[in-house]
Amino acid sequence: MSLTSLLGLLIISILVGRVAHSRWRLYLLLAVSAGSVYALQPALPIRYLDFWLPTCTLGIAVLGWILTTASEKRNWKANWPALAVLISIILGLGLTRFSGLDLPLTASRPPAFEKIIIALAVTTLLAGLLAKTTSASKGVVAAAIVLLLILFAGLKIPGMTEAISQALRSLNQQSTALASSFDIRWLGFSYIAFRLIHTLRDRQAGRLPDVSLAEYIVYLVFFLALVAGPIDRIERFIGDLRKPAGADPGDVFEAGKRILLGLFKKFVIADTLGLIALNGVNAYQVQTPLWAWVLLYGYSLQIYFDFSGYTDMAIGMGNFLGIRLPENFSAPYRKPNLTLFWNNWHMTLTQWFRAYYFNPLTRALRSQLKQASIPAIIFVTQISTMVLIGLWHGVTWNFVLWGLWHGLGLFIHNRWSEWTRPWAASVPPRMQSGLKVSGILITFNFVALGWALFALPSLDATWSFVQVLFGVGL
Repeated sequence: MSLTSLLGLLIISILVGRVAHSRWRLYLLLAVSAGSVYALQPALPIRYLDFWLPTCTLGIAVLGWILTTASEKRNWKANWPALAVLISIILGLGLTRFSGLDLPLTASRPPAFEKIIIALAVTTLLAGLLAKTTSASKGVVAAAIVLLLILFAGLKIPGMTEAISQALRSLNQQSTALASSFDIRWLGFSYIAFRLIHTLRDRQAGRLPDVSLAEYIVYLVFFLALVAGPIDRIERFIGDLRKPAGADPGDVFEAGKRILLGLFKKFVIADTLGLIALNGVNAYQVQTPLWAWVLLYGYSLQIYFDFSGYTDMAIGMGNFLGIRLPENFSAPYRKPNLTLFWNNWHMTLTQWFRAYYFNPLTRALRSQLKQASIPAIIFVTQISTMVLIGLWHGVTWNFVLWGLWHGLGLFIHNRWSEWTRPWAASVPPRMQSGLKVSGILITFNFVALGWALFALPSLDATWSFVQVLFGVGL
């Protein structure tokens, strides 16, 4: 995201934050968040796709609300203003086709207006049929989760994405020979999918709070968390959303400091480190172990300052709105073991997987496999969890091995902690300090080595780089 876009989001956050009345604030946030889905969507080579993907995002959000809301709680009379806002934004953006002005509201020129009308009519019909024919039973909700996972896989598996690109190019009478897996970049879908699955699973479990259509959509596509998270929980987010937005001077000062810190992390530190960070080009150019380690450490620090910088800015801007987004990083590289690293790196992602995969799987294995040993269960759950986190970033062998790397590291640390527990408390304080420092160094280098799989595009590139890193074959 460019500095201009971030400054625009900051101005919007300050202006909307001044509207303390909860009703108007909600609809302003709805309009801004829905509009941001289009404005932040990158331009795509497939004709009009950068308009249709944001439109699909809003359509899926409406369908998600229907599925997660009991039929007796769907008060359409109270929720029609939210639909009116969404339809007005979609139609308004469609009309910019005729303005003759180069407005930064959509990535490219919108499609023909009559096609937008037809798409809205079809979506409205589907939403109406879904609302009338289903009571959002557990089976229907489960089917929706499966469809989301299939869609997610289609966007993450390069071969499937390229096939989808070829089909869309054919429909648009564009060259299918130019199809690429990079043709379909759906803004924020990874984070939106996790929020959708969170609400659908909580609906199945009967613990989802009652929310209006406007509240649900603002939660799903909140403009400050759309690009890089964090993955908030709906009950926490809605609690903030329903409070008046007025912030005292102290909150404003802290918000400003957090935004400046994020800007410094991203545009000064991370972008500077980008000059010496590992990537698919310089990995083949480096010829000595010293420079290979410089590139690897540069990438390790760059990815942290880049990601945490965006998070700082989002949290700071959210404070202007009275919405306190959850923390996502807490000095992860200063942790003395891998478990603590993952408890402090991309914390909302880790917590999501812990709540919706790791803990349920652990409980299921312990209840179904009563003869299985605890270490065996821990091995299965930690390995599979980390592999899934790797696949969330991309369905490639590099991400699979990155997940295995961290899963094995977590399992080894778990077993080491159990083995050393009897005498760990009796270690002298001076030795404890030394062990902590050595633990930090070991953990940082373990994580850094894993980033080689994360940063490079293929296993061949990774293996070649690792050989240079350790001076093999030089």
